[in-house]
Amino acid sequence: MYVPPAFREDDLPTLHGIMRAVRLATVVTQTREGLLATPLPLFVDPDEGPYGTLYGHLARANPQARLAAEGDAIALFTTADAYVSPSYYTSKREHGKVVPTWNYVAVHAWGPTEIFDEPARLLDVVTRLTDLHERPRAAPWAVSDAPEGYIPAQLRGIVGLRMPIARLAGKRKMSQNRSDADRAGVATGLAESALASERAVAPLVRP
Repeated sequence: MYVPPAFREDDLPTLHGIMRAVRLATVVTQTREGLLATPLPLFVDPDEGPYGTLYGHLARANPQARLAAEGDAIALFTTADAYVSPSYYTSKREHGKVVPTWNYVAVHAWGPTEIFDEPARLLDVVTRLTDLHERPRAAPWAVSDAPEGYIPAQLRGIVGLRMPIARLAGKRKMSQNRSDADRAGVATGLAESALASERAVAPLVRP
């Protein structure tokens, strides 16, 4: 990912926060059969390793679960994003030398991958992922709510993924390279968008 200095995000807790906000990441590996990618819910353990460690699980039948990764894998996290129209810019009315762009927040994490199938480790990953996504609900479902014997049977259909993070790149592209007037125009334009996803980006564009 190309990260100009104006858009670089290096603060580790902030990067971890962005990763937690992404409910579905994409894990890409290079294998002897070429590139493979799987959308996966992941969680980051911030205390395991200098940059944290990612955990998730794959279907046992997924080729990415059985083909060894050649070199590091990459996990892609993209959160808030929005199209930016040139019409939002004050400078459009001044000289017209503007073009469309896209604002977004993204983190890329690289690291070696470990595939495992020990039942206790799989149960831990499934439980932690479930708790992470159920916690905000008024009546959270827990893995322990399932009938006896059901979860162990389900675990036989998956394998765990562990990825110690060796390198991180964070990018917060929110019109920082524009004038304050242009940024204010972007924030206003996005706030008035018909798309909820674009309205959610508006507060991130800080003049």
